[in-house]
Amino acid sequence: MESYELLLNEAYGKVKQVKESGERFEIPKIEGRIEGKKTILTNFLQITSYLRRPAEHFQKFMLKELATQGQLEGERLILNNKIPSAKINQKIEEYANEFVLCRECKKPDTEIIKEDRVSFLHCLACGAKHSIRSKI
Repeated sequence: MESYELLLNEAYGKVKQVKESGERFEIPKIEGRIEGKKTILTNFLQITSYLRRPAEHFQKFMLKELATQGQLEGERLILNNKIPSAKINQKIEEYANEFVLCRECKKPDTEIIKEDRVSFLHCLACGAKHSIRSKI
């Protein structure tokens, strides 16, 4: 029989090494283009699924924060103004900080629950519950 240390070293050698980026939750950058006076965000639904929030909620937030009109067509969001991608990415990060990340443990494992007329961000990881603005 081989010694425990030899077996352990062999097992460690076979295990795939995981690269840690320091942060588990990284928001994807927006992909889009400007066509005339409109900005087309091509990966809008991909970002909403990554944030695990309804597309309507995220769309309403983006339109209000960017002070523009727009509509969802298929998997893309069309904004009726020319808006630089840096500003859009900044607003996505603000959305994640307010409606996705827990204020206590900073994990994205949250859900929005509504009790009476007040909306709360409930963390599934640590159990914290914080009120959020219900009207966007």
